[in-house]
Amino acid sequence: MIPVPATRLLWAVAGVAVLAAIAGPLPELTPLWVLALLGVALFALTDLGLSVKRALPPEVSVPAVSRFAKDRAGVISLVFQNPTGEARRLRFALGLPAIFSSEREETWIDLPAGVKHARVDWVCTPKRRGRFTEVLACAESGSRFGFWRIRVRKALSCELRVYPNLFTERKQLAALFLSRGALGSKLQRTVGRGRDFEKLRDYLPGDGFDEIHWKATAKRGRPITKIFQAERTQEIYVVIDASRLSARPVTHEGVTQTALERYLTAALVLLLAAERQGDRFGLIVYDDRVRVSVRAGSGDGHYAACREAIHAMQPSEATPDMAEIVRHLRSQLRRRVLMFFLTDLSDPVLAEDFAKHAELLARQHLVMVNQLRAPGVAPVFSGGEIAETGEIPTKLAGHARWAEAQVLAKKLKPLGVTATLLEDETMAANLVTQYLRVKQRQSL
Repeated sequence: MIPVPATRLLWAVAGVAVLAAIAGPLPELTPLWVLALLGVALFALTDLGLSVKRALPPEVSVPAVSRFAKDRAGVISLVFQNPTGEARRLRFALGLPAIFSSEREETWIDLPAGVKHARVDWVCTPKRRGRFTEVLACAESGSRFGFWRIRVRKALSCELRVYPNLFTERKQLAALFLSRGALGSKLQRTVGRGRDFEKLRDYLPGDGFDEIHWKATAKRGRPITKIFQAERTQEIYVVIDASRLSARPVTHEGVTQTALERYLTAALVLLLAAERQGDRFGLIVYDDRVRVSVRAGSGDGHYAACREAIHAMQPSEATPDMAEIVRHLRSQLRRRVLMFFLTDLSDPVLAEDFAKHAELLARQHLVMVNQLRAPGVAPVFSGGEIAETGEIPTKLAGHARWAEAQVLAKKLKPLGVTATLLEDETMAANLVTQYLRVKQRQSL
């Protein structure tokens, strides 16, 4: 608690000072301004003593957790308790971490007589994803006679969680996220016969020999065929690389952020698509070891658990240990799953190590590797004409990196691993397209 002199007290002291200046050449008036000064001091101290408890701001309560989306305005709900029910007027400010920007620096709160509590919604916008706890409530109220302004600052016990902003990606995939049930749905042909056994029936001309159930044929004395149905529920895992290369800066919609930020946003969009399709989905984040591992599940609650697991994830300085990562994946994932890797294999050493261990994963799972295409990484003859000779080395360097990515994709393809370079603007949309294509073709 910090008492600060109010304007009324300053004017009173100024009046005593004027009286003292007038009494300077008149010694007989000296007792008068001294008595006035003592009176002002006594009155001010009495006002402070009587108003300490009354002037203390009411208790402020906030939710234990407030959730935000990066670069989108959100609200912190503040509740001011006023047990006495007296009329109060407060000057209030909320101290937030530096990454939050507010529409206002402070506000005045009026508590009418008889009102036990009041609610104020504090609007603010976070500029960075993560988890933050440093929140201060700063309040100021007047004393009984207005000679003092008493200020109080208190740390609030709350947590601010900032999640990736999915708004831009969801606009590109609006049709996928419309909740309209089955009405208006477009039927799509499913390629393949499926993998789930449904029933047995008598052999018909045109059935393949690999579809004959030989034990049932021997038992019944006539050819019996197995009937399969398309799998409706599949398991999808997004595996995110949070190692040193994930800190590479990426410019998205004029804002510079890390590659990991784009990975997390695209991963949440893909998981949301899997949830809408009724599939089971899980999430894994690694650097030199597995940092986050969320087993496959379904439903809104499981999606919220995945989002909570990664919302504060930041790039590390470690180098990926693919032997350890593959060992973990093979030991934890026994059933065949569709696995999306979001990583950066522009380092030749990392690319070679990944290709070496990806073969073990591809024997059991369907693996798809996706990388963000860095600016300038393209064939040398793509794009417009070269305006200056100084652009030639940059074009050649970009072509060399593009050629390395193509060589890696060709090396992984015989192993059953699909490698793709994705554009930053359409990364999430391309991931969802890959997922729906696999689901339609029953490749898993």
